Amino acid sequence: MINSEMLKKYIKRYVYKMFTAKEFVKVKSLEEAWELNQRRSNKIIGGMMWLKMSTSHLNKLIDMSELGLGTIEETDEEFIIGCLTPLRDLELHSGLDSYSCGSVKEALRSIVGVQFRNLATVGGSIFGRYGFSDVISVFMSMDSYVELYKGGIVPLSEFVNMKHDNDILVRLIVKKTPMKFHYYSVRNTRTDFSVLTCAAATDGKKIRIAVGARPAKATIFEKNLSDCKYAESFALEAAEKIETGSNMRAKAEYRTHLVKVLAKRAYEGFGGVK
Repeated sequence: MINSEMLKKYIKRYVYKMFTAKEFVKVKSLEEAWELNQRRSNKIIGGMMWLKMSTSHLNKLIDMSELGLGTIEETDEEFIIGCLTPLRDLELHSGLDSYSCGSVKEALRSIVGVQFRNLATVGGSIFGRYGFSDVISVFMSMDSYVELYKGGIVPLSEFVNMKHDNDILVRLIVKKTPMKFHYYSVRNTRTDFSVLTCAAATDGKKIRIAVGARPAKATIFEKNLSDCKYAESFALEAAEKIETGSNMRAKAEYRTHLVKVLAKRAYEGFGGVK
């Protein structure tokens, strides 16, 4: 039997710990969405996977679902991915899978679960610039750009370090630059946030790794293959140059060790000499 004290504890723990909003607005244009988004009390919504776990008290929720931004367009030169595209659509897209040598699917398959990936969007995953983001890591290894409504087209590697503002991330653009890719991650449990991620790419002249979950934002380490002929030397330099930190999932020393292990694995995976 539930007594009054138990009910009070339940309400305090569960009922009050949720976001609230006064109004839901389905916008007809990006300009309308941008204007509404200039107020801090308003928020653009996508899958709402993180918002629903917050305790924010918002004025207006801005819905852009009628603007046609939930699609993946593939041309001969690039992939154009709308900000409202679910992560599951990226995971299952045959063109992306083929171009990325399976890296996109590998990066996404362990993000929580299928139900989560059916709702979480590429726009929210990138705009949040989360340190743990597999999405950012895998696309930073590619020739990728974000299209901002007011800020124009910006390389993803620059965008992740930009100051947060109230612009709108409209699309992710991935150029079909001829490259080979690998993706690696280490997790304590399968669907947990990564302890470390390593997305690798090569065009035959350079090798690039994007290392995320350091636990800071992903960062890039790149070398000319002519300057680094052995996997061991490449891995050692990567571990020296890439800064890591500690949190509840791992200590900095362990993450630095993983940088060395995954960088070496990536180099060897491209056919490099041990």
